[in-house]
Amino acid sequence: MTDWEIRTNTVKILQGDLNIAAYLATPVGAGLFPGVVVLQEIFGVNSHIRDVTERIAKLGYVAIAPALYQRQAPNFEAGYTSEAVEIGRRYKAQTSASELLGDIQSAIDYLKSQPQVKHLFGCIGFCFGGHVAYLAATLPDIKATASFYGAGITTQTPGGDTPTLSRTADIKGTLYAFFGKEDPSIPAEQVDQIAAELEKYQIPHRVFRYDKADHGFFCDQRGSYHSAAAADAWKQVQHLFEQELQAT
Repeated sequence: MTDWEIRTNTVKILQGDLNIAAYLATPVGAGLFPGVVVLQEIFGVNSHIRDVTERIAKLGYVAIAPALYQRQAPNFEAGYTSEAVEIGRRYKAQTSASELLGDIQSAIDYLKSQPQVKHLFGCIGFCFGGHVAYLAATLPDIKATASFYGAGITTQTPGGDTPTLSRTADIKGTLYAFFGKEDPSIPAEQVDQIAAELEKYQIPHRVFRYDKADHGFFCDQRGSYHSAAAADAWKQVQHLFEQELQAT
């Protein structure tokens, strides 16, 4: 695939009365490009999430990373310290599934308004964003979802109510889920539950489980980074988006 030159900027997307900051990366060149929504960890739209957004754009997608903590902490971003974990978790606890889905739909609607965007959309999310990506997969516009180590899918949903897993039947497209076998926050039996539910409802999917990989294995800024698992997962993400968003 072409390694596109890209341009980046921060934009505002409207969600009701809320202006959501979003990091946008766009290929430079003629043609129409599918859109991909990038969903942050608990650490905000930080340098890692911006880097992922740019990497996706270089593959030939218009990628956008909305700030999921816009209501709680505008412009929040953090590194990977223990203090940042506590702050990020506190903001996460103040989110709700309905608001998150509304924000993601607003990001999609923003992309639809851009003349260079083909109306085919995917999403990718990590950590908290991996859980949110499973939610986002239920949106009618989302045709391809990459969910990385989303904890709590089987046990809870943002803001309360029944666990996010209960929404599996509403998933509209193809979902790839990525987990580290050494991730203490997502026991193997929970991964089994997710796989079983996807199979039950005949959702096109693949579940990847990586040996010796911990939570956050894709992020090269974290001590848990696992280069082999990250490289394979990136290859699988490219395949997913190519098959579901580029081949149409």
